[in-house]
Amino acid sequence: TARPVGARAAVREALRHRGYVLLAAGFFVCGFHVAFLAVHLPGVVEACGLSPQWGGWALAMLGLFNIIGSLAVGWAVGRWRMKSLLALIYAVRAVAVLAFLLAPKTGTVVLVFAAVMGLTYLSTVPPTAGLVTKFFGPAQMATLFGVVMLTHQIGAFFGSWMGGKVFEWTGNYDWFWYADILLAVAAALMHLPIREAPLPGRTAPVAA
Repeated sequence: TARPVGARAAVREALRHRGYVLLAAGFFVCGFHVAFLAVHLPGVVEACGLSPQWGGWALAMLGLFNIIGSLAVGWAVGRWRMKSLLALIYAVRAVAVLAFLLAPKTGTVVLVFAAVMGLTYLSTVPPTAGLVTKFFGPAQMATLFGVVMLTHQIGAFFGSWMGGKVFEWTGNYDWFWYADILLAVAAALMHLPIREAPLPGRTAPVAA
């Protein structure tokens, strides 16, 4: 039988769990990525010399493929290791940003880039929430996922703010993209050592 744990004790316990801390660090990077795209993608399109309509279409593609990616990864969570899915998602982001930097900046390239980033946009949520539940059981899942979400929102602040500052300082987004690639690679790597096992005394959720 799983022992009852209060919210405060659960948070303290979680912060001593290596896998949980790595998961939260990865979700910080996720917030950094997605907030930058939501806020600055039209500006990126304008900086590429394209007309404003491509910015609107890029946001639409981001939203459409976000739905597809989230549903697909939600399905995949029951079939593959969640930490591997997260590592793959962050690695895809790094490759997509690098390819976008190297590619000619046409409307088609922008839409393909937005579609790929949309596939990874919030597809991190199902495996992240799944791992929190697997580590600690369902009783404190809402609290502990909320703490992880807090790191996501802190990352979102820095992504949206730093995107604007980099453009203000340099007149383009290049240095932000370089940082984005490095963070995505770091996030992909930091998920690999996570052990997908419940804490002693906790019951791992049974897959439907």
